[in-house]
Amino acid sequence: MDIAALKAELEGLKIEDNPKIVQQKSRDFYWYSPVLKRQLDHVSGDLVVSPRDEGEVVRVLSACHRLGVPVTPRGTGTGNYGQAMPLSGGVILSLAEMNAVTSILPGRVVAHPGAIIVDIDRATRAHSNQELRLHPSTYATASIGGFIAGGSGGVGSINFGGLRDFGNVLRLRVVTMEAEPRILELTGEDIHKVTHAYGTNGIITEVEMPLTAAYDWVDVIVGFDSFTGAARYGNTLACQDGILTKLVTPIAAPVPWLYFKRHQKFLREDMSICVAMVAPHSLDAFLAFTRRAGGQVVYNAATASDEEKKGLPPAYELAWNHTTLRALRVDPSITYLQSLYPFPDHLELVEKIDGLFPGEVFSHLEFVRLDGNVTCFGLNLVRFTTEERLDEIVAAFEQNGCPIFNPHRYTLEEGGMKQTDEVQLAFKREADPRGLLNPGKMIAWEDPAYDYRSGKTFLFKGLSQVS
Repeated sequence: MDIAALKAELEGLKIEDNPKIVQQKSRDFYWYSPVLKRQLDHVSGDLVVSPRDEGEVVRVLSACHRLGVPVTPRGTGTGNYGQAMPLSGGVILSLAEMNAVTSILPGRVVAHPGAIIVDIDRATRAHSNQELRLHPSTYATASIGGFIAGGSGGVGSINFGGLRDFGNVLRLRVVTMEAEPRILELTGEDIHKVTHAYGTNGIITEVEMPLTAAYDWVDVIVGFDSFTGAARYGNTLACQDGILTKLVTPIAAPVPWLYFKRHQKFLREDMSICVAMVAPHSLDAFLAFTRRAGGQVVYNAATASDEEKKGLPPAYELAWNHTTLRALRVDPSITYLQSLYPFPDHLELVEKIDGLFPGEVFSHLEFVRLDGNVTCFGLNLVRFTTEERLDEIVAAFEQNGCPIFNPHRYTLEEGGMKQTDEVQLAFKREADPRGLLNPGKMIAWEDPAYDYRSGKTFLFKGLSQVS
Protein backbone atom coordinates (compact mmCIF):
# COMPACT_ATOMS: atom_id res chain seq x y z
CA MET A 1 0.00 0.00 0.00
CA ASP A 2 1.76 3.13 -1.23
CA ILE A 3 0.47 5.83 1.12
CA ALA A 4 3.21 8.27 0.05
CA ALA A 5 2.07 8.04 -3.57
CA LEU A 6 -1.53 8.53 -2.48
CA LYS A 7 -0.67 11.67 -0.49
CA ALA A 8 1.10 13.06 -3.53
CA GLU A 9 -1.97 12.40 -5.69
CA LEU A 10 -4.26 14.07 -3.14
CA GLU A 11 -2.16 17.20 -2.70
CA GLY A 12 -4.37 20.16 -1.82
CA LEU A 13 -6.98 18.09 0.02
CA LYS A 14 -7.37 18.10 3.79
CA ILE A 15 -5.21 15.20 4.98
CA GLU A 16 -4.23 14.08 8.48
CA ASP A 17 -1.46 11.55 9.09
CA ASN A 18 -0.66 12.16 12.76
CA PRO A 19 -0.79 8.58 14.13
CA LYS A 20 -2.69 9.52 17.28
CA ILE A 21 -5.37 11.42 15.36
CA VAL A 22 -5.60 8.70 12.72
CA GLN A 23 -6.04 6.12 15.49
CA GLN A 24 -8.75 8.20 17.11
CA LYS A 25 -10.60 8.61 13.80
CA SER A 26 -10.29 4.85 13.22
CA ARG A 27 -12.61 4.17 16.15
CA ASP A 28 -16.32 4.16 16.76
CA PHE A 29 -18.28 2.94 19.79
CA TYR A 30 -17.17 -0.68 19.20
CA TRP A 31 -16.15 -0.85 22.86
CA TYR A 32 -19.81 -1.33 23.84
CA SER A 33 -18.96 -4.94 23.06
CA PRO A 34 -16.20 -6.71 24.99
CA VAL A 35 -15.94 -9.11 22.05
CA LEU A 36 -15.38 -6.34 19.50
CA LYS A 37 -13.04 -4.57 21.89
CA ARG A 38 -10.84 -7.66 21.96
CA GLN A 39 -11.00 -8.15 18.20
CA LEU A 40 -10.72 -4.55 17.01
CA ASP A 41 -8.71 -2.66 19.60
CA HIS A 42 -5.58 -2.65 17.40
CA VAL A 43 -7.36 -1.50 14.22
CA SER A 44 -6.16 1.72 12.62
CA GLY A 45 -6.16 3.41 9.25
CA ASP A 46 -3.11 4.98 7.64
CA LEU A 47 -4.52 8.36 6.68
CA VAL A 48 -7.57 10.53 7.29
CA VAL A 49 -8.86 12.43 4.25
CA SER A 50 -11.63 15.01 4.74
CA PRO A 51 -13.20 16.01 1.41
CA ARG A 52 -15.06 19.30 1.31
CA ASP A 53 -17.32 18.51 -1.62
CA GLU A 54 -18.41 15.76 -3.96
CA GLY A 55 -15.66 16.54 -6.45
CA GLU A 56 -13.04 15.83 -3.81
CA VAL A 57 -14.78 12.56 -2.92
CA VAL A 58 -14.52 11.52 -6.56
CA ARG A 59 -10.84 12.46 -6.58
CA VAL A 60 -10.11 10.39 -3.46
CA LEU A 61 -11.96 7.31 -4.68
CA SER A 62 -10.36 7.46 -8.11
CA ALA A 63 -6.85 7.71 -6.66
CA CYS A 64 -7.45 4.96 -4.10
CA HIS A 65 -8.89 2.69 -6.77
CA ARG A 66 -5.84 3.20 -8.94
CA LEU A 67 -3.42 2.53 -6.06
CA GLY A 68 -5.41 -0.28 -4.43
CA VAL A 69 -5.89 1.58 -1.16
CA PRO A 70 -8.94 0.61 0.98
CA VAL A 71 -11.39 3.36 1.93
CA THR A 72 -13.59 3.31 5.04
CA PRO A 73 -16.18 6.13 5.25
CA ARG A 74 -16.83 7.81 8.58
CA GLY A 75 -19.43 10.21 9.88
CA THR A 76 -18.91 11.04 13.54
CA GLY A 77 -18.18 7.46 14.65
CA THR A 78 -21.18 6.99 16.95
CA GLY A 79 -22.02 3.51 15.61
CA ASN A 80 -21.27 0.57 17.88
CA TYR A 81 -20.92 -2.45 15.59
CA GLY A 82 -17.45 -1.45 14.36
CA GLN A 83 -19.09 -0.15 11.16
CA ALA A 84 -16.60 2.70 10.69
CA MET A 85 -13.43 0.84 11.63
CA PRO A 86 -10.85 0.20 8.85
CA LEU A 87 -10.10 -3.52 9.11
CA SER A 88 -7.55 -3.31 6.27
CA GLY A 89 -6.09 0.10 7.12
CA GLY A 90 -5.90 2.60 4.29
CA VAL A 91 -7.93 5.81 4.12
CA ILE A 92 -10.48 6.96 6.68
CA LEU A 93 -12.80 9.08 4.54
CA SER A 94 -14.19 11.60 7.03
CA LEU A 95 -17.31 13.28 5.65
CA ALA A 96 -17.60 15.73 8.54
CA GLU A 97 -16.63 18.72 6.35
CA MET A 98 -19.57 18.05 4.02
CA ASN A 99 -22.21 19.24 6.47
CA ALA A 100 -24.48 21.75 4.71
CA VAL A 101 -28.26 21.75 4.75
CA THR A 102 -28.93 22.79 1.16
CA SER A 103 -32.71 22.81 0.75
CA ILE A 104 -35.82 22.79 2.95
CA LEU A 105 -39.22 22.21 1.37
CA PRO A 106 -42.65 21.17 2.64
CA GLY A 107 -42.16 17.61 3.86
CA ARG A 108 -38.51 17.19 2.86
CA VAL A 109 -34.95 18.36 3.47
CA VAL A 110 -31.77 17.97 1.43
CA ALA A 111 -28.41 17.82 3.22
CA HIS A 112 -24.86 16.66 2.84
CA PRO A 113 -23.87 13.45 4.65
CA GLY A 114 -21.81 15.10 7.39
CA ALA A 115 -24.68 17.30 8.60
CA ILE A 116 -25.32 16.65 12.29
CA ILE A 117 -28.89 15.51 12.85
CA VAL A 118 -29.69 18.07 15.55
CA ASP A 119 -28.42 20.82 13.23
CA ILE A 120 -30.73 19.64 10.46
CA ASP A 121 -33.67 19.82 12.86
CA ARG A 122 -32.64 23.27 14.06
CA ALA A 123 -32.63 24.47 10.45
CA THR A 124 -35.95 22.86 9.53
CA ARG A 125 -37.65 24.03 12.72
CA ALA A 126 -36.49 27.59 12.16
CA HIS A 127 -37.52 27.48 8.51
CA SER A 128 -40.99 25.94 8.75
CA ASN A 129 -41.49 24.18 12.10
CA GLN A 130 -40.64 20.77 10.64
CA GLU A 131 -38.34 18.02 11.92
CA LEU A 132 -36.89 14.69 10.79
CA ARG A 133 -39.10 11.66 11.29
CA LEU A 134 -36.41 9.54 12.94
CA HIS A 135 -33.19 10.06 14.85
CA PRO A 136 -30.84 7.96 16.98
CA SER A 137 -30.25 8.59 20.68
CA THR A 138 -26.96 10.18 19.55
CA TYR A 139 -29.09 13.00 18.09
CA ALA A 140 -26.69 15.74 19.18
CA THR A 141 -23.58 14.15 17.62
CA ALA A 142 -24.55 11.70 14.84
CA SER A 143 -24.39 12.63 11.16
CA ILE A 144 -27.27 11.96 8.79
CA GLY A 145 -25.09 9.98 6.36
CA GLY A 146 -23.76 7.81 9.17
CA PHE A 147 -27.28 7.22 10.44
CA ILE A 148 -28.43 6.01 7.02
CA ALA A 149 -25.34 3.87 6.38
CA GLY A 150 -25.06 2.38 9.86
CA GLY A 151 -28.36 2.83 11.69
CA SER A 152 -31.72 1.11 11.46
CA GLY A 153 -34.24 3.25 13.37
CA GLY A 154 -34.63 5.12 16.61
CA VAL A 155 -36.62 7.89 18.22
CA GLY A 156 -39.72 8.31 16.05
CA SER A 157 -39.86 4.65 14.98
CA ILE A 158 -43.02 4.30 17.06
CA ASN A 159 -44.72 6.33 14.33
CA PHE A 160 -42.67 5.74 11.19
CA GLY A 161 -40.93 2.38 11.50
CA GLY A 162 -37.30 1.92 10.40
CA LEU A 163 -34.94 3.63 8.02
CA ARG A 164 -35.29 0.88 5.43
CA ASP A 165 -39.08 1.19 5.30
CA PHE A 166 -40.25 2.76 2.07
CA GLY A 167 -40.52 6.54 2.35
CA ASN A 168 -38.15 7.08 5.27
CA VAL A 169 -35.30 7.98 2.92
CA LEU A 170 -36.38 9.77 -0.24
CA ARG A 171 -33.22 10.05 -2.31
CA LEU A 172 -29.50 9.35 -2.02
CA ARG A 173 -26.66 10.62 -4.15
CA VAL A 174 -23.84 8.07 -4.20
CA VAL A 175 -20.32 7.94 -5.64
CA THR A 176 -18.96 4.58 -6.82
CA MET A 177 -15.38 3.38 -6.38
CA GLU A 178 -14.16 2.67 -9.89
CA ALA A 179 -11.35 3.88 -12.14
CA GLU A 180 -13.74 6.66 -13.14
CA PRO A 181 -16.21 6.98 -10.26
CA ARG A 182 -19.82 7.50 -11.23
CA ILE A 183 -22.33 9.72 -9.43
CA LEU A 184 -25.67 7.95 -9.05
CA GLU A 185 -29.07 9.23 -7.89
CA LEU A 186 -30.96 6.50 -6.05
CA THR A 187 -34.68 6.66 -5.31
CA GLY A 188 -37.45 4.21 -4.50
CA GLU A 189 -36.34 0.60 -4.23
CA ASP A 190 -32.79 1.46 -5.36
CA ILE A 191 -32.21 3.24 -2.03
CA HIS A 192 -32.01 -0.19 -0.37
CA LYS A 193 -28.76 -0.84 -2.23
CA VAL A 194 -26.87 1.41 0.21
CA THR A 195 -29.01 1.92 3.32
CA HIS A 196 -27.49 0.13 6.32
CA ALA A 197 -24.63 -1.13 4.13
CA TYR A 198 -21.82 0.42 6.22
CA GLY A 199 -20.48 2.21 3.13
CA THR A 200 -19.36 -1.09 1.61
CA ASN A 201 -20.77 -0.31 -1.83
CA GLY A 202 -20.79 3.45 -2.35
CA ILE A 203 -20.15 6.78 -0.66
CA ILE A 204 -23.23 8.86 0.13
CA THR A 205 -22.68 12.52 -0.79
CA GLU A 206 -26.23 13.89 -0.49
CA VAL A 207 -29.42 12.80 1.23
CA GLU A 208 -33.04 13.81 0.86
CA MET A 209 -35.13 12.96 3.90
CA PRO A 210 -38.83 13.33 4.73
CA LEU A 211 -39.95 15.78 7.40
CA THR A 212 -42.90 15.85 9.75
CA ALA A 213 -44.43 18.50 11.99
CA ALA A 214 -42.15 19.58 14.83
CA TYR A 215 -43.31 19.71 18.44
CA ASP A 216 -41.79 20.74 21.75
CA TRP A 217 -41.92 17.15 22.95
CA VAL A 218 -42.63 16.66 26.67
CA ASP A 219 -40.42 14.16 28.52
CA VAL A 220 -42.36 11.94 30.92
CA ILE A 221 -41.34 8.98 33.11
CA VAL A 222 -44.02 6.61 34.37
CA GLY A 223 -43.22 4.21 37.22
CA PHE A 224 -44.44 0.63 37.82
CA ASP A 225 -44.02 -2.00 40.51
CA SER A 226 -43.15 -4.65 37.91
CA PHE A 227 -41.52 -4.77 34.50
CA THR A 228 -44.51 -6.71 33.17
CA GLY A 229 -46.68 -3.74 34.13
CA ALA A 230 -44.33 -1.32 32.38
CA ALA A 231 -44.18 -3.46 29.22
CA ARG A 232 -47.95 -3.92 28.99
CA TYR A 233 -48.47 -0.21 29.57
CA GLY A 234 -45.91 0.63 26.88
CA ASN A 235 -47.65 -1.63 24.37
CA THR A 236 -51.10 -0.19 25.09
CA LEU A 237 -49.76 3.37 24.95
CA ALA A 238 -48.07 2.67 21.62
CA CYS A 239 -51.44 1.46 20.28
CA GLN A 240 -53.31 4.64 21.27
CA ASP A 241 -53.99 6.18 17.88
CA GLY A 242 -55.13 9.50 19.36
CA ILE A 243 -52.10 10.09 21.63
CA LEU A 244 -49.07 11.34 19.75
CA THR A 245 -45.81 10.03 21.18
CA LYS A 246 -42.29 9.90 19.76
CA LEU A 247 -40.73 7.48 22.22
CA VAL A 248 -42.12 4.59 24.31
CA THR A 249 -39.36 2.85 26.29
CA PRO A 250 -40.02 0.37 29.14
CA ILE A 251 -36.94 -0.43 31.25
CA ALA A 252 -36.74 -3.00 34.05
CA ALA A 253 -35.62 -2.32 37.61
CA PRO A 254 -32.99 -1.86 38.90
CA VAL A 255 -31.52 -0.33 35.70
CA PRO A 256 -33.10 3.15 36.07
CA TRP A 257 -32.09 3.48 39.72
CA LEU A 258 -28.55 2.20 39.19
CA TYR A 259 -27.66 4.00 35.97
CA PHE A 260 -29.89 7.06 35.48
CA LYS A 261 -28.05 8.97 38.15
CA ARG A 262 -29.49 12.41 37.43
CA HIS A 263 -33.03 11.07 37.49
CA GLN A 264 -32.49 8.92 40.57
CA LYS A 265 -34.29 11.43 42.82
CA PHE A 266 -37.55 10.59 41.03
CA LEU A 267 -37.17 6.81 41.26
CA ARG A 268 -37.13 3.84 43.64
CA GLU A 269 -34.61 1.02 43.39
CA ASP A 270 -37.35 -1.54 42.70
CA MET A 271 -39.19 0.65 40.17
CA SER A 272 -39.47 -0.30 36.51
CA ILE A 273 -40.29 2.62 34.25
CA CYS A 274 -41.61 3.62 30.86
CA VAL A 275 -39.90 6.65 29.35
CA ALA A 276 -42.05 8.62 26.87
CA MET A 277 -41.90 11.69 24.70
CA VAL A 278 -45.38 13.18 24.29
CA ALA A 279 -46.64 15.95 22.00
CA PRO A 280 -47.87 18.91 24.09
CA HIS A 281 -51.39 18.77 22.69
CA SER A 282 -51.59 15.06 23.66
CA LEU A 283 -50.35 15.54 27.23
CA ASP A 284 -53.74 15.77 28.97
CA ALA A 285 -54.98 12.68 27.15
CA PHE A 286 -51.71 10.90 27.95
CA LEU A 287 -52.06 11.68 31.66
CA ALA A 288 -55.67 10.52 31.71
CA PHE A 289 -54.72 7.31 29.92
CA THR A 290 -51.84 6.74 32.35
CA ARG A 291 -54.11 7.18 35.39
CA ARG A 292 -56.57 4.66 33.96
CA ALA A 293 -53.71 2.26 33.17
CA GLY A 294 -52.40 2.40 36.74
CA GLY A 295 -49.07 4.08 36.03
CA GLN A 296 -47.44 6.58 38.39
CA VAL A 297 -46.09 9.69 36.69
CA VAL A 298 -42.82 10.29 38.54
CA TYR A 299 -41.45 12.94 36.20
CA ASN A 300 -43.27 15.34 33.87
CA ALA A 301 -41.15 18.00 32.22
CA ALA A 302 -44.24 20.17 31.65
CA THR A 303 -44.82 20.62 35.39
CA ALA A 304 -41.31 20.08 36.81
CA SER A 305 -39.60 23.09 38.34
CA ASP A 306 -36.47 24.61 36.83
CA GLU A 307 -34.54 23.22 39.78
CA GLU A 308 -35.88 19.70 39.16
CA LYS A 309 -35.03 19.90 35.45
CA LYS A 310 -31.56 21.31 35.97
CA GLY A 311 -28.88 19.06 34.54
CA LEU A 312 -31.27 16.36 33.31
CA PRO A 313 -30.53 14.75 29.94
CA PRO A 314 -33.40 14.59 27.44
CA ALA A 315 -35.58 11.49 27.46
CA TYR A 316 -34.06 10.12 24.26
CA GLU A 317 -30.70 10.00 26.06
CA LEU A 318 -32.21 7.45 28.44
CA ALA A 319 -33.39 5.30 25.54
CA TRP A 320 -32.17 3.21 22.61
CA ASN A 321 -28.40 2.72 22.97
CA HIS A 322 -27.95 5.56 25.42
CA THR A 323 -29.40 3.20 28.03
CA THR A 324 -26.37 0.97 27.47
CA LEU A 325 -24.01 3.93 27.47
CA ARG A 326 -25.31 5.19 30.83
CA ALA A 327 -24.93 1.73 32.33
CA LEU A 328 -21.39 1.36 30.97
CA ARG A 329 -20.35 4.62 32.59
CA VAL A 330 -21.26 3.15 35.97
CA ASP A 331 -20.46 -0.54 35.45
CA PRO A 332 -17.90 -1.50 32.75
CA SER A 333 -19.05 -5.14 32.89
CA ILE A 334 -22.33 -4.22 31.20
CA THR A 335 -22.93 -4.86 27.52
CA TYR A 336 -26.15 -5.48 25.58
CA LEU A 337 -28.05 -7.46 22.95
CA GLN A 338 -30.42 -6.18 20.31
CA SER A 339 -33.39 -8.41 19.57
CA LEU A 340 -36.84 -8.40 18.02
CA TYR A 341 -39.96 -9.61 19.79
CA PRO A 342 -42.11 -10.54 16.79
CA PHE A 343 -45.75 -9.49 16.54
CA PRO A 344 -48.33 -10.71 17.60
CA ASP A 345 -46.79 -12.68 20.46
CA HIS A 346 -44.36 -9.97 21.49
CA LEU A 347 -45.66 -9.39 25.02
CA GLU A 348 -45.67 -13.10 25.82
CA LEU A 349 -42.10 -13.33 24.52
CA VAL A 350 -41.07 -10.25 26.51
CA GLU A 351 -42.36 -11.82 29.73
CA LYS A 352 -40.76 -15.18 28.97
CA ILE A 353 -37.35 -13.74 28.12
CA ASP A 354 -37.47 -11.40 31.12
CA GLY A 355 -37.60 -14.40 33.43
CA LEU A 356 -34.80 -16.45 31.87
CA PHE A 357 -31.70 -14.73 33.24
CA PRO A 358 -32.41 -13.03 36.57
CA GLY A 359 -29.60 -10.73 37.69
CA GLU A 360 -27.78 -11.27 34.39
CA VAL A 361 -30.02 -9.88 31.62
CA PHE A 362 -32.11 -6.75 32.27
CA SER A 363 -35.02 -5.97 29.98
CA HIS A 364 -35.16 -2.77 27.94
CA LEU A 365 -37.74 -2.38 25.18
CA GLU A 366 -38.29 0.11 22.38
CA PHE A 367 -41.78 0.07 20.90
CA VAL A 368 -41.88 0.55 17.13
CA ARG A 369 -44.17 0.15 14.15
CA LEU A 370 -43.08 -2.76 11.99
CA ASP A 371 -45.04 -3.63 8.85
CA GLY A 372 -48.01 -1.70 10.20
CA ASN A 373 -48.10 -3.40 13.60
CA VAL A 374 -46.93 -2.22 16.99
CA THR A 375 -44.20 -4.47 18.39
CA CYS A 376 -40.92 -3.99 20.19
CA PHE A 377 -37.21 -4.34 19.88
CA GLY A 378 -35.16 -5.34 22.88
CA LEU A 379 -31.91 -3.60 23.76
CA ASN A 380 -31.46 -5.71 26.86
CA LEU A 381 -28.52 -5.04 29.15
CA VAL A 382 -26.28 -8.01 29.87
CA ARG A 383 -23.83 -8.44 32.71
CA PHE A 384 -20.90 -9.86 30.75
CA THR A 385 -18.85 -12.74 32.10
CA THR A 386 -17.47 -14.74 29.16
CA GLU A 387 -17.94 -14.84 25.40
CA GLU A 388 -19.16 -18.42 25.72
CA ARG A 389 -21.88 -17.37 28.16
CA LEU A 390 -22.86 -14.48 25.88
CA ASP A 391 -23.28 -16.94 23.00
CA GLU A 392 -25.48 -19.14 25.24
CA ILE A 393 -27.72 -16.16 25.99
CA VAL A 394 -27.94 -15.32 22.28
CA ALA A 395 -28.89 -18.92 21.54
CA ALA A 396 -31.60 -18.86 24.21
CA PHE A 397 -33.20 -15.74 22.71
CA GLU A 398 -33.22 -17.28 19.25
CA GLN A 399 -34.49 -20.68 20.44
CA ASN A 400 -37.42 -18.82 21.99
CA GLY A 401 -38.28 -17.07 18.72
CA CYS A 402 -36.52 -13.73 19.27
CA PRO A 403 -34.01 -12.97 16.48
CA ILE A 404 -30.77 -11.33 17.63
CA PHE A 405 -29.14 -8.53 15.63
CA ASN A 406 -25.79 -9.25 17.18
CA PRO A 407 -23.87 -6.14 18.32
CA HIS A 408 -20.86 -8.33 19.07
CA ARG A 409 -20.20 -8.90 15.36
CA TYR A 410 -18.77 -6.39 12.89
CA THR A 411 -20.24 -7.82 9.67
CA LEU A 412 -23.46 -6.72 7.99
CA GLU A 413 -24.93 -10.19 7.95
CA GLU A 414 -24.12 -11.25 11.53
CA GLY A 415 -25.31 -7.91 12.86
CA GLY A 416 -28.48 -8.29 10.80
CA MET A 417 -30.57 -11.22 9.63
CA LYS A 418 -27.68 -13.70 9.13
CA GLN A 419 -28.26 -14.05 5.41
CA THR A 420 -26.87 -12.53 2.23
CA ASP A 421 -28.50 -9.33 1.02
CA GLU A 422 -28.43 -10.10 -2.69
CA VAL A 423 -29.35 -6.53 -3.68
CA GLN A 424 -26.44 -5.01 -1.78
CA LEU A 425 -24.04 -7.70 -2.96
CA ALA A 426 -25.00 -7.13 -6.60
CA PHE A 427 -24.56 -3.40 -6.20
CA LYS A 428 -21.14 -3.89 -4.61
CA ARG A 429 -20.02 -5.91 -7.64
CA GLU A 430 -21.09 -2.99 -9.82
CA ALA A 431 -19.97 -0.04 -7.68
CA ASP A 432 -16.82 -1.43 -6.00
CA PRO A 433 -15.37 -4.08 -8.31
CA ARG A 434 -12.02 -4.22 -6.49
CA GLY A 435 -13.65 -4.61 -3.05
CA LEU A 436 -11.86 -1.58 -1.60
CA LEU A 437 -14.81 0.02 0.21
CA ASN A 438 -14.84 -0.89 3.92
CA PRO A 439 -13.30 -4.35 3.43
CA GLY A 440 -14.23 -7.17 5.79
CA LYS A 441 -17.73 -6.00 6.62
CA MET A 442 -19.73 -7.90 3.95
CA ILE A 443 -19.39 -11.69 4.33
CA ALA A 444 -21.15 -12.30 1.01
CA TRP A 445 -18.27 -10.51 -0.75
CA GLU A 446 -15.40 -11.86 1.35
CA ASP A 447 -16.57 -15.49 1.59
CA PRO A 448 -19.53 -16.32 -0.70
CA ALA A 449 -19.59 -19.93 0.55
CA TYR A 450 -19.84 -18.98 4.22
CA ASP A 451 -22.39 -21.06 6.15
CA TYR A 452 -24.43 -18.79 8.41
CA ARG A 453 -25.84 -21.86 10.18
CA SER A 454 -22.43 -23.06 11.30
CA GLY A 455 -22.54 -21.19 14.58
CA LYS A 456 -19.02 -19.94 13.95
CA THR A 457 -18.04 -16.27 13.93
CA PHE A 458 -16.88 -14.93 10.60
CA LEU A 459 -13.38 -13.54 11.04
CA PHE A 460 -11.98 -11.30 8.34
CA LYS A 461 -8.51 -12.43 7.30
CA GLY A 462 -7.01 -9.13 8.45
CA LEU A 463 -8.11 -9.93 12.02
CA SER A 464 -7.06 -13.58 12.17
CA GLN A 465 -4.20 -12.81 14.55
CA VAL A 466 -6.70 -11.90 17.28
CA SER A 467 -9.13 -14.77 16.84
